Amino acid sequence: MSAESQSIPAGDAAPGDTPRRPGFLAACRSRGLFASIPIVIISTIAMTLNLASPADAATIVKKPPKVKSTLPAAVPAPSPGAVAASAPAKAVPAQYVVVEGDTVSSIGGRFGLSTASVLALNGLGWSSMIFPGQKLTLTTHAAAPTAVPAKKPVAAEITRYKVKVGDTISGIAAAHGLSTAAVLSANGLGRASIIFPGQAIVLPHGAPAASSAAAATTPAPAPVPVPTTAARPAAAAPGPAPSSYTIARGDTISTVAATARVPVQAILDANGLGWSSIIYPGQVLKIPTITRLTAEMRVNAEIIVAVGRRAGVSDRGLVIALAAAAQESGLRNVQHGDRDSLGLFQQRPSAGWGTAAQVLDPVRASRAFFGGTDNPNRGVTRGLLDISGWESLTVTQAAQAVQVSAYPNHYAKWEVSARLWVAELD
Repeated sequence: MSAESQSIPAGDAAPGDTPRRPGFLAACRSRGLFASIPIVIISTIAMTLNLASPADAATIVKKPPKVKSTLPAAVPAPSPGAVAASAPAKAVPAQYVVVEGDTVSSIGGRFGLSTASVLALNGLGWSSMIFPGQKLTLTTHAAAPTAVPAKKPVAAEITRYKVKVGDTISGIAAAHGLSTAAVLSANGLGRASIIFPGQAIVLPHGAPAASSAAAATTPAPAPVPVPTTAARPAAAAPGPAPSSYTIARGDTISTVAATARVPVQAILDANGLGWSSIIYPGQVLKIPTITRLTAEMRVNAEIIVAVGRRAGVSDRGLVIALAAAAQESGLRNVQHGDRDSLGLFQQRPSAGWGTAAQVLDPVRASRAFFGGTDNPNRGVTRGLLDISGWESLTVTQAAQAVQVSAYPNHYAKWEVSARLWVAELD
């Protein structure tokens, strides 16, 4: 190759310089060869070839090579200090609950804390793992408590009773003068719900609390609410005094009922249970017992049975009438009641059941209860025989259909006694 054909860039040759050396340096620069050579070697080469002084050599290496690229220039990531300066950190909470995707460093950065301080506060190491739901302490200083308006202690607003072995909802309700339904509702329970020793039961309407020991030794019998005709409570009627039975292994409600000679439904109702309820060994069940007729009760029961027989009422109809009268008045011809309610069935003159003297007549009051063709208030009040399909109703449903009571479920507890009264008096 001739000297004329060699291409030497202008400005590279100068008097006294070694030919082509500046051209070699320019070629290296244009091809980015220095980018892959360690700085010490590059500096040595530059000084050996008299291309630059040590300071110049350093300048050469620092100049970045130009790289052709179609990608947009990367935005340099700001330093942690810059981030903290540009966006103030959030107020640091005492604790933080880890969520999916969190890391210790990201949590620290979010609140302007160093990763090391978060690790130290929580006794973690650099290799420790965190997981969603984990609580991390972020400060050793507790937040100042917010002033809360003074209010009555919870104990003054809500009364609770601790369940003991053998307790039932109905027993707890009775001991505190409450209805079973009210206690169930206050605790979000149903008739099939199970309670267990140690459970806290809320007593609604500010009922006084009683200790388990006191309740076990001196249970206070609840006054029996007396439903009346036209949904009015009347004079309280004494209820059958229940006995109790402690469940043994292998017992069922049916076997307990058969042993006690009472209907299964009567035991379920007495204990606030349903057909799907579970009983367990050691549980104490209330067994409804029979209320014996006093002389006064017997006279009135005989009148009811005689009037019903004349009207062609079946034994089931007599049981319904006796259960209704027992609940309403205790089978006594009482001359008082809620507002103007009077007599065996607490019938109200203002509701069309007759005058005060008429509703206090046991015979006429019984005729009005049974109704039918012998109804003394035909077209005004409705008796048992005036209700279509009453034979297929339960004792409670049938009695309620006549009485329209504010306490429709209370007639059932008299069913067992009423059945025996019919058999005894007929």
